[in-house]
Amino acid sequence: MADDGECGEVEMSDEQKKEIAKWFLINSPAGEIQYVAKDLRSVLSDEDAYNEAASEAFPLYNKSHMICLEMPGTTGDVLVTSFSEIDKNEYLDPRTAHVAIIDHVKQVCTAVRPAADEELPSAYVEEFRCAMDAEILKYVSEAYPKGVCSVYCINGKDAEGPGCDFEFAVVISAARHSPQNFCNGSWRSIWNIEFKDDMQMLEVRGGLQVGAHYFEEGNVQLDAKHECKDSTIFQSPEDCAISIANIIRHHETEYLTSLQVCNIYSLINTGIDLCKFPLLKVLLWTGILFKFARHHF
Repeated sequence: MADDGECGEVEMSDEQKKEIAKWFLINSPAGEIQYVAKDLRSVLSDEDAYNEAASEAFPLYNKSHMICLEMPGTTGDVLVTSFSEIDKNEYLDPRTAHVAIIDHVKQVCTAVRPAADEELPSAYVEEFRCAMDAEILKYVSEAYPKGVCSVYCINGKDAEGPGCDFEFAVVISAARHSPQNFCNGSWRSIWNIEFKDDMQMLEVRGGLQVGAHYFEEGNVQLDAKHECKDSTIFQSPEDCAISIANIIRHHETEYLTSLQVCNIYSLINTGIDLCKFPLLKVLLWTGILFKFARHHF
């Protein structure tokens, strides 16, 4: 027979409290980390453990969800991503050539400074980046009414002319948060484009992620991911930009269509009443099941 002392509650260490709180924060659904943080702070009743967990978790969450923050005193926004990160609290907006200083826990931009020359691509690379940024911005404005995007040079930014390789990361982020309707949804896509001068080719790799959370009748989440590859020929900056935008448009359209068909038929084949299935509601609400007709997110 066990001693009474062995049946008592085991006190968690401060490190265990921090790690548990950190896990919940990092795994918060899109747009809901502040709600989770508020509840965690109350449950923990330990400011030191909460503050330590928040300081570690919020930067990871903000970058993985590619949140968009308004920069004070400018007309631009900054995307918080691993590609734009200069320092732990500094993020580059290549479109405006400014660096935003971020308060991760409050999710606000507190200050802005001009980007230093060494933080920006060479004039040769920037010509390609600007052309691609313009085409991607045009595509996103048509496809995602609440979407944002950016194009970063992540390798070879000092290339001075033909004969050099470099690489871009195209980031697209769109979210629709409506907690009053018990629904939140997000779209994130990252496209790596390698400019290979010796082969006169552009290699394209895409990673797409759709998240949705419905919590009116229970707690139902969707987390769908997809990867794809493509390529095109090395051309002028403007022609490269048009080709890449068309590739991205094609693959994102194809993926959304396949996701629509997959979810509808999986529900029909299992004999579930579609009108009563919560996941279908959130899919419809976020627009995933609608035809890719420039109305989602």
